Amino acid sequence: MLDNSPRGTICIEDIEMGMTRYIRKIITDRDIELFAEISTDHNPVHLDDDYARDTIFEGRIAHGMLTAGLISAVIGEQLPGHGTIYMSQNLKFLAPVRPGDLVYAEVKVVDMVIDKRRVKLDCRCEVNGENVLVGEAMVLAPSRKFD
Repeated sequence: MLDNSPRGTICIEDIEMGMTRYIRKIITDRDIELFAEISTDHNPVHLDDDYARDTIFEGRIAHGMLTAGLISAVIGEQLPGHGTIYMSQNLKFLAPVRPGDLVYAEVKVVDMVIDKRRVKLDCRCEVNGENVLVGEAMVLAPSRKFD
């Protein structure tokens, strides 16, 4: 389930400090299986109930980078949106995401260098109001000057 937030592009000329965008998505078993297939990360903590039950997590968890991918979705689809280029991303994983969890992924503009088209974004993912991932991204935003 993805929410119906606006999609498209916000050019550097229209981005404002504090601007935020988000998505919500329920992480499914299929999401985890597809991510394992695409990434080739078949760690049994993600895929095997019996194995995962005996880990520190006491059950299966989603790949951390699957959760981080939701941040990429917000950046690539909403803020700044289509045409955005990732320059860097740092992440801190704070808690596991499990199959069935509703993840809220949000980015917020915290700094800009308009003449260089650079936008710094605070990034976070929450489950049930608890941060499961926090970080910061630097992106190159689209500009009307290059349309």
